[in-house]
Amino acid sequence: MNWHTRVTDLFGIQYPFICSGMTYVSNAQLAAAVSEAGGLGLIQIGHLKPEQARAEIRLARSLTSKPFGVGLALLMPGSRENAEVALEEQVPVINYSLGKGDWLCQRAKAYGGKTIATVITAKHAQAAERDGADALIVTGHEAAAHGGEVTTLVLLPAIRAVTSLPLIAAGGFAQGSGLVATLALGGDAVAMGTRWAMTTESPLHAKTQAMVLEKAVEDTLYTRNFDGMPCRIMRTPTGVAVSRKPLTLWRAMWQSLLLMRQQGTSLKQLWMTWREQGFANTLKLSYFGAAVERIRLAILDGDQVRGVQLIGQAQGLIQDIPSCAELMQRLVAEANIAQQRVQGAQR
Repeated sequence: MNWHTRVTDLFGIQYPFICSGMTYVSNAQLAAAVSEAGGLGLIQIGHLKPEQARAEIRLARSLTSKPFGVGLALLMPGSRENAEVALEEQVPVINYSLGKGDWLCQRAKAYGGKTIATVITAKHAQAAERDGADALIVTGHEAAAHGGEVTTLVLLPAIRAVTSLPLIAAGGFAQGSGLVATLALGGDAVAMGTRWAMTTESPLHAKTQAMVLEKAVEDTLYTRNFDGMPCRIMRTPTGVAVSRKPLTLWRAMWQSLLLMRQQGTSLKQLWMTWREQGFANTLKLSYFGAAVERIRLAILDGDQVRGVQLIGQAQGLIQDIPSCAELMQRLVAEANIAQQRVQGAQR
């Protein structure tokens, strides 16, 4: 069955399946593997130094000749510098979130690049369209990390009602049948994070991958107490502990400053973030920064005692760890079966 949609045409890809940008997970190898399989892989560069971001982009180019992209949160200190790297490298697709991206859209269009804005409300979607985004990732409540308050099933048609842009549904997907549901609700593609993290090309630690295989769909927590924003994490003893009590402001700021020092963030970058984002958003950033080391420990070290794993409810739908190529063919086959099931029900 032909699965060409507005998203496949827009990005020049074979299948309407996208690997979401995930901090510490979506590296060049994973992104390139997804793109090689016919989808669109995104490298998450928001947590990297500019020279690291450039190296990842160039590595992806050495691994695939197919379109790929990068993702970054404009709220992060150093995001402007990383965005400049992506623009200089003329990355085909730039996915941005948590900030106004009009300048980014304009600069990308100048070399023929495309931009995707990640949104969680209809208001965000309309603002992104005004800013010049080419497509939207609509992130529902089921997603890992910072999904919205509204489930994908409701959010997608709500945003379709206020914008004509191509929509990429995210949150709650791990099977090809989700594409058929997405198309029925007005979407044009599916983005998955947790499912692509559970592949052989993913850097997610083997211990953590084994835990995911054991977890059910209800084994997640949605809490504001972990990083200052509503966030979905894996239900573990540590996850339960951090969700019970929020970080104090001073502890969050201190841990965030330590992280910035470790990552080489300059005082100038911090000052620029304060000026651009304002006091309230800078406080949000402090809380997020305090959580980043726990995220790294869980993902890269497989340490679920000190670490906290960002995970979507779709973890309970995952039963194996295939290669990206194997997973893509399975997703397409599942989508074909689901479409045939719908057509059969209509007769």
